[in-house]
Amino acid sequence: MRNYKHKKQMNMRKKIFTVMMALGLLAGTLVSCTGNCADKEGTCNLNNKEMKYSKKYTNADFYTEGTFNEEAALNAMKDMFAFYGVPYTPFMEQELWVTDFGLGDFENVGMGGIFWVNDEKHNYFAHAIYLLPGQMIPEHAHVQTAYAPKFETWMVNKGWAYNFSEIGDETPNAPAIPATHGPVKSKNFVVQNVGEIIHLKKEESFHFLMAGPEGAIVDEWACYHDNDGLRFTNTQAAL
Repeated sequence: MRNYKHKKQMNMRKKIFTVMMALGLLAGTLVSCTGNCADKEGTCNLNNKEMKYSKKYTNADFYTEGTFNEEAALNAMKDMFAFYGVPYTPFMEQELWVTDFGLGDFENVGMGGIFWVNDEKHNYFAHAIYLLPGQMIPEHAHVQTAYAPKFETWMVNKGWAYNFSEIGDETPNAPAIPATHGPVKSKNFVVQNVGEIIHLKKEESFHFLMAGPEGAIVDEWACYHDNDGLRFTNTQAAL
């Protein structure tokens, strides 16, 4: 009788242990199915080991009766920050800006940015560039004014970008340039991935960045930024 009770207790313990293990696995699955793992329908595709940021917005989201809606553009940037785990600080809330450069096509030609510092006296500059998927900065150069021409260095922090320059031979299989921008002089490009550092090839040379399909968050360092030295290829563009 004692052996029977002992076996019964052992079987019960095994069942309890099995149930607890199953609950633990379920809880782990539920935890992993939060945050970035949720798709647009709020479900979780457990077959995807790494979810990627993708295009969510079009110009219909960014213009109200033909007028650029900065609040909508800021919200789109904050959505990208949330995906990539970028803290939205009080300084960012106060200083973050967005622009379509007056071209009316923020979906394809525009950016968000923040100047962490732009020190005229000590001649240094730090900037964060925020590009939604497929978005490009208009092609431009920085020329000498009362200040030396701005010389830049970029490092991709999240996503990836095409880094274009007018210096060098034309690179094949370039992404399409939005019609709203028009022709570009910069035909040489490389794909710049997270952690890669690229310098401007030559002072006063034309260049631009275009985000890949995952968007791009790019750190930039440079000498003092004098906005009067900014020259766009598309003369309708303005910052």
